[in-house]
Amino acid sequence: MDMPLPLTEQDADALVGRMGRLARDAARTLAGTPAARKADALLRAAGLLRARSAAILAANAADLARADASGMTAAMKDRLRLDGARLEGVAAALEAVAALEDPVGSIVDERNRPNGLLLRRVRVPLGVVGIIYESRPNVTADAGALALMAGNAAILRGGSEARASNAAIHAALADGIEAAGLPRDAVQMIPTTDRAAVGALLRAQGLVDIIVPRGGKGLVARVQDEARVPVLAHLDGINHSFVHASADKAMAEAIVVNAKLRRTGVCGATETLLIDRAYPHGPALVAALLGAGCAMRGDDEAQALDPRITPASDEDWDTEYLDAICSVRIVDGVEGAVAHIAAHASHHTDAIVAEDAEAAARFLGKVDSAIVMWNASTQFADGGEFGLGAEIGISTGRLHARGPVALEGLTTYKWQVLGTGQIRP
Repeated sequence: MDMPLPLTEQDADALVGRMGRLARDAARTLAGTPAARKADALLRAAGLLRARSAAILAANAADLARADASGMTAAMKDRLRLDGARLEGVAAALEAVAALEDPVGSIVDERNRPNGLLLRRVRVPLGVVGIIYESRPNVTADAGALALMAGNAAILRGGSEARASNAAIHAALADGIEAAGLPRDAVQMIPTTDRAAVGALLRAQGLVDIIVPRGGKGLVARVQDEARVPVLAHLDGINHSFVHASADKAMAEAIVVNAKLRRTGVCGATETLLIDRAYPHGPALVAALLGAGCAMRGDDEAQALDPRITPASDEDWDTEYLDAICSVRIVDGVEGAVAHIAAHASHHTDAIVAEDAEAAARFLGKVDSAIVMWNASTQFADGGEFGLGAEIGISTGRLHARGPVALEGLTTYKWQVLGTGQIRP
């Protein structure tokens, strides 16, 4: 239940401080918890999600009603919406995480030194993970499950638009954890939507080991600006699909339509279509998107392909639409595509459609994004599709973890040095 609003900074610090101390205690327990016990907690939580589906969907309906009243866009409501199939997917994701190999305690590498010392790098949990996210209630389960299975405690702060859905999902997760004999405080949810609590979480040095923001530019910018603890950033998905001159016509059309329109509100959706000037089927390609209900904004050459394409502004090339809108530009081969992506991408996911393997290799090598693809839809940018069970986000940075962050990304390592009495001369 939400705390009274507004919170003073002192109140927020006190709230997060209490939660952080409980999380730190829980993290110490989880660090030594066998994989089977952690998996049991997640399986119990999955069962509770199914048993409480009616109540969870009712909570989601209340969130959607508030979204309608506030004028939320259709794409954002799609992110928020749960139905029976999506809730089953949330439960199945918990089971998938439970079935993954526990990374904690695995040996990354080991070496013998000339003096007889044996050195090992061993995976260990990060500790306490603070996760700040918007819109999608499934993140409550995914983030909590991944943190737990990797031996971490988690403090969750979901968006106000999903507060009822998040609370209902979190209750099932916490009850499952407790039923398995693990600390209920292993996964906590901040019980207020006041933004002061976000600031307190970002200031929680010594209690929180890493912050994972998952949301729009405004959220990520605030976190990066204010955080006093390390940040594993999930930036927006300004993703590109580049159709090379050698692309198969049918494949290109199928991939591009799926990449843009399968679900427009996900971070893996393509936002800009780049077409090689030498590709012979440009009019048919844009017609496939337009015919599927996608509005298109293009440069002068792109507009010449179809009169339904409207002029693109400078801002369009840097926009994550999260809607049935796509910008389109004509470029000169791989080099032109790479240059455009370097200028406008968010380093999330970019793809090439090509039959020419040498062109694809150049694209994959030169595009500096967390995920690069060849002949596949950008909508595959998802931890579950990567076989990771779920994801806590797509990291677009270069340090610690990159791409879908799952169990391994929520661990670090320590050195173990095994000797037989050696002393340093």
